[in-house]
Amino acid sequence: MTGSEQISATSAPRVALVTGAGRNIGRAIALALAEGGADIVVNVRTNQHEAEQVADEIRAMGRRAITYCADVRDGTAVAAMFATAQQQLGPITILVNNAAIRSEATFPELSFAEWQQILSIILDGAFICSQAALRDMTQVGWGRIVNIAGMTGQSGAANRAHVVAAKAGLIGLTKALALEFAAGGITVNAVSPGMIETARGGSGSLHTPAHHSERSVPVKRRGTPEEVASLVRYLVSDAAAFITGQTLGINGGVYL
Repeated sequence: MTGSEQISATSAPRVALVTGAGRNIGRAIALALAEGGADIVVNVRTNQHEAEQVADEIRAMGRRAITYCADVRDGTAVAAMFATAQQQLGPITILVNNAAIRSEATFPELSFAEWQQILSIILDGAFICSQAALRDMTQVGWGRIVNIAGMTGQSGAANRAHVVAAKAGLIGLTKALALEFAAGGITVNAVSPGMIETARGGSGSLHTPAHHSERSVPVKRRGTPEEVASLVRYLVSDAAAFITGQTLGINGGVYL
């Protein structure tokens, strides 16, 4: 794996939808997949300006890109997004479920509404988008789904019961879909980032338990969104066709 693989050796263009693609890891993934030869649907929930900036960068590479504001929890909005994407770019054959929000609360103070909000964005959103994408993928006979999980979903974390549960559920969904669709040329994997340097930075990163710092990372630094994107680019390529149902950590050795 070099992180610079062309996504497909065939002449048929691959169309990728990246949720939460306006900034940070989502933005880096969208750009990396475009560099690998895919056309991109840049999904955001509300920030059209951020989405257009990412789409402009993709178009500057010579790839096609469209933007679409849709809340991944809204099945009707997601269906409309997929219909628009198919009409303008073609069937979605690559899906990256990245949409998430960060939140922290002690368990006694965690409201049920906040619990539901986190699970609905991370887990329900992945369910709704994956179900829509798999209709295209099964018809084409090729597909890649990558779920952006998180180290807390593997290691646990204090004050993040809702996030840990959602990310652990995403890992479980990855395994179930991998087994169900493997024979149809579709792979499903999860990427589990640790401490990643993002625009919002700090110990409150969604992917990082709050007690971790750079000193606790064996490689003595944070990762970058581009490093996460490089792994995703490999997993959606033809070169990774024998990898499915896996959760690949990218955490500098914090969780082994």
